[in-house]
Amino acid sequence: MSRPPGESAVLGLDIGGTAIKSALVAPDGRPLGAVTHHSVQAARRDPEAIVGAVLDRAAGLLEAAVAQGVAVRALGVAACGVIDESAGVAVFSASFGWRDVPLRRLLAERTGLPVVLGHDVRAGGVAEARLGAGRGHEVFLFVPVGTGVGAAVMLGGRPFTGGHWRAGELGHVVVRPGGDRCGCGQRGCVSTLAGGAALVKRYRRLAELDGGAPTDAATVVRLATEGDRVAAGVWAEAVAALAESLALGVTLFDPSAVIVGGGLGRSGDLLFHPLREQLAGRLTFQIMPELLPAALGDEAGCLGAALLAWDSLGERTGVGTPTI
Repeated sequence: MSRPPGESAVLGLDIGGTAIKSALVAPDGRPLGAVTHHSVQAARRDPEAIVGAVLDRAAGLLEAAVAQGVAVRALGVAACGVIDESAGVAVFSASFGWRDVPLRRLLAERTGLPVVLGHDVRAGGVAEARLGAGRGHEVFLFVPVGTGVGAAVMLGGRPFTGGHWRAGELGHVVVRPGGDRCGCGQRGCVSTLAGGAALVKRYRRLAELDGGAPTDAATVVRLATEGDRVAAGVWAEAVAALAESLALGVTLFDPSAVIVGGGLGRSGDLLFHPLREQLAGRLTFQIMPELLPAALGDEAGCLGAALLAWDSLGERTGVGTPTI
């Protein structure tokens, strides 16, 4: 693809459990080409190997962009876990086995670029706020429902991070005390009921299956639509748990919208109809927010990381500018 000489862009990376998503993004938030995916499956159980894969991927993408005549100004990176954005450190990630990884410094040394490090869900919320379903909403919750349940509290286009970079963790609200053990150490968190991995685990256990089908949450959802009694029960409990956590979020933050993303967030009316009904039934004095599907899909994290990179440069251009 030919480009204007010296076209300015930033590079956004979203480090996921099985893949690194990346995009070159112009100052107006426009991706310069398709979002790309790079597998990290082989390295996922080795923390140092995952860091190496991230560094290699960033360097390779930068080299390719320069070869195409793009002037890459900065690098934005989104990762899961506890991310200290001010220090640029991945404090903890159960998915990667990381503890206190100085990812911003390592990437800056490897690429020679200014680097901003953010949390994957908060970065996705930034993208939805400025490019997606959150436009026009000053206060909203971004809730991706994938392997687990994440959340970001968005205020005026910016995520509320809390005093210790841990705000908005609705997936770890305990809704079934004494329930299944969560990766966070608690029992009965929303993610143990409504996350994709939980759907598969619970279906297999209740159906007394030792393996084989189903292997993913989409299969459980399909079985529920086909009248499978166990799948329908698992799905109903997932929706109920999600509604309980959202009711808490609505009570605390009074959002005008709740934007649901992630793989299970693409379940359409099968999710949104009962979730809307159950959430409304749990509210009394609170105002029922709009319940909306996310607009950006799997691209939200890397696009949000890129927008954060533009912000870090201090340039007030296009949709890369926060609303406050």
